[in-house]
Amino acid sequence: MNFTHAALELHLTQGAVSQQIRQLEGHLGVALFKRLPRGLGLTEEGQSYLPVVQDAISRLAVGTNEIFGQRNRRHVKVRGSLSFLHYWLAPRLTDFCREYPHIDIRYISNIWVKEPDGEDDLEIRWGCGEWSGLHAQRLTWDILQPVCSPELMTRSPIREPGDLMNHSLLHVLGYEEGWGYWLKRVGADDVDYSRGLQFDTLISTIRMAELGQGVALARSSVVEDLLKSGHLIAPFSHRIEASESFYLVREQAEQLSPDAATFSTWLVAQAHRVL
Repeated sequence: MNFTHAALELHLTQGAVSQQIRQLEGHLGVALFKRLPRGLGLTEEGQSYLPVVQDAISRLAVGTNEIFGQRNRRHVKVRGSLSFLHYWLAPRLTDFCREYPHIDIRYISNIWVKEPDGEDDLEIRWGCGEWSGLHAQRLTWDILQPVCSPELMTRSPIREPGDLMNHSLLHVLGYEEGWGYWLKRVGADDVDYSRGLQFDTLISTIRMAELGQGVALARSSVVEDLLKSGHLIAPFSHRIEASESFYLVREQAEQLSPDAATFSTWLVAQAHRVL
């Protein structure tokens, strides 16, 4: 071990490397190297410090590559609902990656709507489909659907909407068409819907429903696979259509890159396949 090899690798002079080592040893208050008949060796403190330094450099290299190393590749940046990604898009993304391996998708999940600022190629929004300055393509046609776990249904059967007064209702903050809206539409106004747990995401209420902790008012597109697999069940046959749905949104004034246009076309086609 010697500083000459280190200097060559770092494109520095041997004197510069020696000075940096002396400064580090002065800062730490211990000697890290000792002179040997042939070159240098690590002191006991240096040997203990070496794996820590190696790990830090390795992690820094990995992080740098992940954040900055792929800048030459053009990502399609999509911002949108975490619930939509988790339950609807993620199971289908494998097919897209297989069909278009040269296109990288960067999905940024959000809870609240972010005003367009030109940073995102596309956005997936829950809403009415009409936003000033934006072009929107509808992705889902949703039914408001109460869901619960099979275990909860066995423990305390739900046969009609009025039975919900005996269960904890799981609420999503900010949804206009929540439990109060649904209960009124099915004629169960006497059920006190102010009770229950409140969450800021639909994904949280669905997870709590899976765990048997209450009944969630889901959007049909989000729970479709969970109902098919039997992880959740829908106790009622009422079909109350949601006035809002998921939309693929982009700025009207912005022209999509070829890769973003490819993803947009694929996503809309996938949505229409499930109708």
